[in-house]
Amino acid sequence: MIAAVLSLTLLGAVLGIVLGIANRILKVEGDPVVDELIALMPGSNCGQCGFPGCAGAAAAIADGSAPPTCCPPGGKALASTIAAKLGIVVDLSAMTDDGPKIAAVAEELCIGCCRCSKVCPTDAIIGAAKQIHNVFREACTGCSSCIEKCPTEALVMKPVPVSLQHWVMPRPLAA
Repeated sequence: MIAAVLSLTLLGAVLGIVLGIANRILKVEGDPVVDELIALMPGSNCGQCGFPGCAGAAAAIADGSAPPTCCPPGGKALASTIAAKLGIVVDLSAMTDDGPKIAAVAEELCIGCCRCSKVCPTDAIIGAAKQIHNVFREACTGCSSCIEKCPTEALVMKPVPVSLQHWVMPRPLAA
């Protein structure tokens, strides 16, 4: 019994060292611009931009095949930040920016079909089959992928409620 435990421990340690060395030798360097753009994006991987996730959208923006305005959840703020980072000029007049929004469930309309929770990329929708669902506010990224899947239109996008965590002091009026 002790021999088996020692041999498996030794085998695990040797394979761990080999994997660590292989990681350092075979490391692939990524594009630092793409990494910076990924860090700026919301990270919901919702697919509203037409790419498989935020990493795909960032790579397309960096190589010029997608405009900086392709991320709807990011809005005008993200588009202008990406344009400033890349040193390009972007036309933001076509974008509508209503501010950050999160999904909300109308409990009287929810039938508990679970279609919304299956498409949520951040698992922000809480509920079981044939039970009323709810949205975990802190996890919702506002991608609105759940809205199209709801057969009873129980889900709507609402502005983020003002709380101590989300309150921003307005700028003073110019004199």
